Amino acid sequence: MTPEDPQFEALLAYLKETRGFDFTGYKRASLMRRVGRRMAQVEIHGYGDYLDYLQVHPDEFTALFNTILINVTGFFRDPEAWAYLREHVVPQLLAGKAPDAPIRVWSAGCASGEEAYTIAILLAEQIGVEQFRQRVKIYATDVDEEALAEARLASYTDRQIAGLPEELRQRYFESAGGRHVFRKDMRRSVIFGRNDLMQDAPISRVDLLTCRNALMYFNAEAQSRILSRLYFALADGGVLFLGKAEMLLSHGETFTAVDLKRRVFRKVPASTPRASASASASASAGVLLPDGAELLGLDRLRDEAFATCPVAQVVVTADGLVALTNRRAETLLGVSTRDVGRPFRDLELSYRPAELRGYIDQAQVERRTVRVPDVEYSRQGSEAVVLRVDVNPLTGPDASLLGVALVFQDRTETRQLRTELDMATRQAETAHEELQSTNEELETTNEELQSSVEELETTNEELQSTNEELETTNEELQSTNDELQTINNVLRDRTAELDTTKSFLQVLLTSLPAGVAVVDPGLQVQAWNRSAEDLWGLREEEALGEHFLNLDMGLPTDGLRPLLRSVLSGDLSREQLTVEAVNRRGRKIKVQVAFAPLLDHASRTTGAIVVMTADDE
Repeated sequence: MTPEDPQFEALLAYLKETRGFDFTGYKRASLMRRVGRRMAQVEIHGYGDYLDYLQVHPDEFTALFNTILINVTGFFRDPEAWAYLREHVVPQLLAGKAPDAPIRVWSAGCASGEEAYTIAILLAEQIGVEQFRQRVKIYATDVDEEALAEARLASYTDRQIAGLPEELRQRYFESAGGRHVFRKDMRRSVIFGRNDLMQDAPISRVDLLTCRNALMYFNAEAQSRILSRLYFALADGGVLFLGKAEMLLSHGETFTAVDLKRRVFRKVPASTPRASASASASASAGVLLPDGAELLGLDRLRDEAFATCPVAQVVVTADGLVALTNRRAETLLGVSTRDVGRPFRDLELSYRPAELRGYIDQAQVERRTVRVPDVEYSRQGSEAVVLRVDVNPLTGPDASLLGVALVFQDRTETRQLRTELDMATRQAETAHEELQSTNEELETTNEELQSSVEELETTNEELQSTNEELETTNEELQSTNDELQTINNVLRDRTAELDTTKSFLQVLLTSLPAGVAVVDPGLQVQAWNRSAEDLWGLREEEALGEHFLNLDMGLPTDGLRPLLRSVLSGDLSREQLTVEAVNRRGRKIKVQVAFAPLLDHASRTTGAIVVMTADDE
């Protein structure tokens, strides 16, 4: 026996009080080893320090529970035991039932769901998929919410389904996103829910109960309590399937071994009937008062109290039949005493205003009230109302499931009041924000006004200074205007002089008896006098701007090009030659052509002067 550590026991008590996980029944050696492994990962060495760490870091609970609850599972894990179940146990179970009788299975400690889907595959192979959908309910439970969430997805990797034969894989799984998803039509028959074997009420009337490798983590006292619950859960003759590391050495009066090697056991029916509620039922019509008198008519009183209850209620049996309904339910939901005895799933109420069948299954599996959030509901000819539905499981004195009570709370006024309150709150918040914003704007405006006054004063001073500067500038402009007037007069005189000079040069060129052409360095004609026009028949406007050597005249240009280039290159000597040409009248003439450089005031060559003198033959 492992001696108890007070700090460790305090840690277990804290887990039970804060999170509802009761690990006090687990074997201390394995439990302390797993908790110690998690403590080492967060580098904490004392149980007291770890409890303080949990209080400060709520996310640590998930990591701790995942370490304690080792969810080791797989499809057809321990194949020999599953083969025995398939070949011997399930055929006997089916043989003892009517062809259309329901089959109820409980997979306790289902982890990530592989075991529950293994049972589904095994039963579908025996009775066919269609019969499976109609007859089978598999309740798969665990205390680990993360594992249950994964199980509900029914999606597995290649490694997780590696143990399945290929034909089963193709028949019962569909590929999606690189994973394998269990068939949706069969998935609806597998119901997952949280159930603590130590605390929560068991599922009842179970034909096959698998609880593999879960008892091994509990001590003897806890195992005894759990086995009592499993015994109650099984129907007479029901089969219990345990893990290969688990035995039932001290429970021979409740279970008998079908195959000890494979850990298959059958429930032993009770030799004496359990105490029933018949005595109390027989006295339900009356109650003895302290003075010995009997208070009669209680059944009628209860019925009337239920019928006139202002809250709509519908009671459904464990088999899914409508058992009771009150007047408010008839007014609000359209359900009346005429529906008593009908399957609840056939009523419109089962799926409207909300899909209630799933919530009913959840309440039955988890043995706790399931609340459906506010939903809107309206019947033809009536206004819409907001309903909150509470699904309450009903159990007997022996913890057996009797059914569920559906309570429909009218939350319309509450919703309206909440909406109005929210609206008023938002309006108040908006008004407060607007007031704050207005106050801030006023403060900002005041600061801006003060700043504007200062800026105006500064601007006034600047304007005065600018006015003085403008007066000074005006005087300077008047002085400048006088200067410009003088310059204008000078320019006018110079322009007149230039015009005179230009006229003189024009007259000079015109008066020359020889033809004169002035070209720039690019041999573009810049001047063309009257004698050149008479000699070659080419007007001044036709020659100006044209290339001298490309002019359409009778002067051969082949011999002229070298001399022109020589003059333009800076040779200050004057060149001349005599060539034969054709004048404007078509007569052959000899022309003396002389070349001289055109120099600027710095004696730089800026062009050439070509003088053409004709000698008539």
